[in-house]
Amino acid sequence: MALTDTHTHLYLREFDADREKVVQNALDAGIEKMFLPNIDSGTIEGMMQLCRNYPEVMFPMIGLHPGSVKENYLDELEIIREHALKGGFIAIGEIGIDLYWDKTFFPQQQDAFEKQILLAKELNLPIVIHARNSFQEIFNILDKHAGSGLRGVFHSFTGGLAEASKILNYDFYLGINGIVTFKNAGIDKVVNQIPLNRILLETDSPYLSPVPKRGGRNESSHLIYINEFLAKLLLVSPDQLAEITSTNASELFKRS
Repeated sequence: MALTDTHTHLYLREFDADREKVVQNALDAGIEKMFLPNIDSGTIEGMMQLCRNYPEVMFPMIGLHPGSVKENYLDELEIIREHALKGGFIAIGEIGIDLYWDKTFFPQQQDAFEKQILLAKELNLPIVIHARNSFQEIFNILDKHAGSGLRGVFHSFTGGLAEASKILNYDFYLGINGIVTFKNAGIDKVVNQIPLNRILLETDSPYLSPVPKRGGRNESSHLIYINEFLAKLLLVSPDQLAEITSTNASELFKRS
């Protein structure tokens, strides 16, 4: 069984003490590819070094996370653009809008999101969207750009059937992670309405550890629990789901 973790932050300081062991754990568990979304200018070098260490396993994205959009966001975006133009990235991400903690920089988040969508279109790259308390705000922007070659995934999907349907109408994918295993999260009631060819698996490590690892640091090896849980919900075998979702990842991110 070969799995692809389409969203993992293994370059963060939470893994500084045992990063090599964490990567080996993932490889031993059958996680053959791990896709790394960027956060801001301060995380680029750590992310790229990890990809240099594991060139056939780790694949980088480039983007400015909405949580990092502050007064200096235009400077940050210029750094992101400079790196993106050098090539070697599989996506523009993670980008989007987050209104959960703080709405202070909402206008700047909107601008940063749209500018990075345009960058993705310029470079013919998919986008990886972070949406938290912001589906409609994101849809308002995507409505202006969808249908013109734009493609991507809503990572860590937490919406309902209406949001899932809208995303599918864009011909985007939905990233499913450990939240699907949480009691009362509600995602388990939605996933069986999503076509299998539109589902991607992710951990979002070090965050959102799935049951039975909930409460601890997440890591890419925990993708096996998400795959097993989701396979039961969708009435397919874990091997089948691993093959389908890995194929989906290859098709979106152009990594075979």
